[in-house]
Amino acid sequence: MGEKVIICIGRQMGSGGKEVAELLGKRLGVQVFDQELLAEAARESGLSSELFEKADEKALRKSGYMGGNIFSSGFHSGFLSNDSLFKVQSDVIRLIAEKQSAIFVGRCADYILRDFEECYSVFISADRADRIARIASRRSLSEREAESCIDQTDRKRSSYYGYYSFKTWGAAESYDLCINSSRLGTEATADAIISFIENCRK
Repeated sequence: MGEKVIICIGRQMGSGGKEVAELLGKRLGVQVFDQELLAEAARESGLSSELFEKADEKALRKSGYMGGNIFSSGFHSGFLSNDSLFKVQSDVIRLIAEKQSAIFVGRCADYILRDFEECYSVFISADRADRIARIASRRSLSEREAESCIDQTDRKRSSYYGYYSFKTWGAAESYDLCINSSRLGTEATADAIISFIENCRK
């Protein structure tokens, strides 16, 4: 592409969103920040990366979102709340985006970077049967176990996103582009995202 680009990817569990992000990274020569972001945030703040893993979207429990503080039933480390950890992580996301092209997976990056003109937000979904099959195969689970895992993870991601962004996770109006990877496959989904961004820049 030549120009600086920031891509923020939201995804349903089992949609292949992380794989698409990695393909985009390879094709564009851009670094992908997912678990790596947690380690970066830890280094920047001088805190343990384990804290960020616990504050990550995957660690949110359904019981923690009851209309008040989503982390009211969660953990605290000393006097550092999960909201404070999110603030540090947000600062790291903005710092990275200011310096270079990047692809962010999850972490409300699209909301955090909403004032960046070169930022494009994408939500990747997939047919339920495909999602169940992918997770069952990847984690050696039964279909019922995979389905339960998907539902729990998507609820956590939805709560996390809604709490911090005040937007609806997975809703078309929350993103620049929504795409179903079942229709195209991961390779063509990555191609479609690149084509979309290129057309936006014409």
